[in-house]
Amino acid sequence: MENLITLPTNFADYLTIENADLRFAEATEVAERVTGAGVEIYPNMDHAAIFCDPPHLVADGLKQLGYVNGWDARCYPSPVDGCDYINVSAQLSTDSPARDAGWFDYVAVVHPVDKAALQHMLGQGYGNPFIHHLTWGLVPPEHTDTDDFEYASHVVPFMVERREVIGDAIGDDPGTLIIAVPDPVISHPNFEEALPEWLGGLDEEEYQVESMQGGGFLIQFFVLTGGRIEVALRVDTTQTFNPKSVHKISEDEISAVQGK
Repeated sequence: MENLITLPTNFADYLTIENADLRFAEATEVAERVTGAGVEIYPNMDHAAIFCDPPHLVADGLKQLGYVNGWDARCYPSPVDGCDYINVSAQLSTDSPARDAGWFDYVAVVHPVDKAALQHMLGQGYGNPFIHHLTWGLVPPEHTDTDDFEYASHVVPFMVERREVIGDAIGDDPGTLIIAVPDPVISHPNFEEALPEWLGGLDEEEYQVESMQGGGFLIQFFVLTGGRIEVALRVDTTQTFNPKSVHKISEDEISAVQGK
């Protein structure tokens, strides 16, 4: 299966980030292992999460590239390592020339909100700004069903299976499977009965299911220790992230102390 990936070819023209080469190398290795295991991913990454202070260190370059900062009119509180950060998302338009240069669909611009968080961020020695993690987008099953509940019955087991395959390919235990689905799926009268079958025997601590704010599906998990590389499946979302997912991921799945 041919599955070419693209990385930004002109990254240093817009952003100066000391650990960018390291993260891109890790992302490339993950992509090679994942695609080698038969998992199809999109060529451009779904998103990058970049920590910085002040935010203009990243947002200015993104704006020059054509990203719209704060496009979804949301900010996402992110309690990383017990410190308070705020995540504001930037989106690249689908027809932007920057896509051909390998730029990401979205960028999470994450900044500390107080002195304690700033000192924590700077104390890790990764530089300012630094890339916290990069996320590959998985190609989802075709959404031919008009019924979101029916589609959920396909896409959730699909991601459960992909999580196992990717974990084996990477050789690292995958993170919690964060499953955000449209509210009508959660409120469906058959949801509670169907969910255990969809999850295929996952232990309770291995998943979180929630309603996706704004609709659509966003199912994601991390694949490297410290939350350095992530994979995500996205269908029909109207905002970059889900607040409840961000809180769970920030509090339990990632750290600014990443080991590399």
